[in-house]
Amino acid sequence: MSEVKQANPIRVLVAKPGLDGHDRGAKIVARALRDAGMEVIYTGLRQTAEQIANAAIQEDVDVIACSILSGAHNTLLPKIYKLLCEEDAQEDILFIAGGVIPDEDIPGLKEQGVAEIFTPGTPTTSIIEYIQDAVKREGKL
Repeated sequence: MSEVKQANPIRVLVAKPGLDGHDRGAKIVARALRDAGMEVIYTGLRQTAEQIANAAIQEDVDVIACSILSGAHNTLLPKIYKLLCEEDAQEDILFIAGGVIPDEDIPGLKEQGVAEIFTPGTPTTSIIEYIQDAVKREGKL
């Protein structure tokens, strides 16, 4: 995939919440987003919900993309969204997640503010297209 330059690139915060120490998938997604012309900020491993929400607001990102494999998705992801709501940032920041999240947990996470969930094996092109379409719908491009 060739790199695309935009006047105002989509800004994405890629985050690894909780005690999860595996970031290979997050780095692959981060690189694919960057190669698609997005500006990517990677927080690194073992970030708290507060660190992620604060970084997203401070960096004025369009998207938070959390990668979680630890099994704490039902606790950490809603907490991040709640923190965004407390700062009135939930309307300005698209919140997506990916990783090992059981199918039965996805509807509940979407009800709690996660816009979309990408499970293992999802092509990075699908993630890119989703972000581009969602940000375009919000009128940010």
